Amino acid sequence: MRHLLITNAKALVGIRPEGQRSVRGLAMAELPTITNAWLLAENGRITSFGPMDRLPGITERKGLEVIDASGRYVLPGWCDPHTHTVHAAPREEEFVDKINGLSYQEIAARGGGILNSAAKLRAMSEDELFAKAESRLRTMMRQGTVAVEIKSGYGLTVESELKMLRVAKRLKSALPLRIKTTLLAAHALPVEFKEDRSAYMDLILNELLPQVEAEGLADFIDVFCETNYFTVAELERILEAGAMKGMPGKVHVNQFTSIGGIQAAIKHEALSVDHLEVMTEADIDALADAHSAIDKHAPIPTLLPSCSFFIRIPYGPARELMQRDIPVALATDFNPGTTPSGNMNFVLSLACIQARMLPEEAINAMTLNSAAAMQLADELGSITIGKRASLIITKEVPSLAYLPYAFGNDHIDTVLIDGIPVRP
Repeated sequence: MRHLLITNAKALVGIRPEGQRSVRGLAMAELPTITNAWLLAENGRITSFGPMDRLPGITERKGLEVIDASGRYVLPGWCDPHTHTVHAAPREEEFVDKINGLSYQEIAARGGGILNSAAKLRAMSEDELFAKAESRLRTMMRQGTVAVEIKSGYGLTVESELKMLRVAKRLKSALPLRIKTTLLAAHALPVEFKEDRSAYMDLILNELLPQVEAEGLADFIDVFCETNYFTVAELERILEAGAMKGMPGKVHVNQFTSIGGIQAAIKHEALSVDHLEVMTEADIDALADAHSAIDKHAPIPTLLPSCSFFIRIPYGPARELMQRDIPVALATDFNPGTTPSGNMNFVLSLACIQARMLPEEAINAMTLNSAAAMQLADELGSITIGKRASLIITKEVPSLAYLPYAFGNDHIDTVLIDGIPVRP
């Protein structure tokens, strides 16, 4: 049995009772802590913690690994509930196009965007795709990410979508962080189906989805419900089919326009609604009503500030959502076109600087709420007895606010996943 003891922590951050699944609204400004504290993990799970003046006599226990965290904070590791980490290649040429003034939609109309990534992925072997994704995830782990959701959606054929999900399944076995997988075949309409979108829907629902279920490749299902992509009616068909296979929805909605996707996602009890850069009062009202209903599941809004930063679109309305007593989660949206970064620390800074979230609110959004957005709140997201000892130990910093304040700097000393340090 492996035993790990952290002592002299400046504070343990994010102390939560067993069973708490999320933090809502303005309560997100509260981040319970214990100062001058210790934490014990056994076999990768948190077994006890408390202030140093109540440390039991275990420091001499045989085989006990001790980390002295003097002057440093101990936080739950970051949970990233929206990524496209499995992709073939970067798209820096489109980055230059954006600098020259082309919009996301104009680049897509010229064969760029998602279709560009799909062409590159179809030509790449599974082994090469795995090696590239593994390298990205190892970097993300060193940056504090202990759980990640990975979507398909850059294949857009049965063979290539399955290839992406099989790579993600291999990554689950190869790496210690928790990985959830999502079928996102409805990410864009392939060129070969441009004149027959109903045939592509049939391919997703009647051919691809049954194979994904048979191989156990996806935990969730997703749709890019947006003008010029997939309609609300198509979203509903896919969410219904996913629910029948035990795959809740985690859906892309309201990135550029509001077309009713949020209301449909609520109706079909999606796990999360992601992006939300363009929101109407009716959209926010619908989410608030859903979260006030005690007898119904409501989706967690997941905001992606580094996407807004990179393609210069509005930031999701974090403050408005929290003022309506709605939980908010944060994610990177790591992908080659609109967010070529999986660094959750930068997301923390952007959430505070651009979305005007308090540091405590943003940390709650990146830990417990983001864990809940991928059904991992019973394992991760807080310092709770019985949860995984997947933690961040900061460097010596003056305060928690310093983490987002001094953006672009590395404030992490040690990342632990199941009580084991992540090594370079």
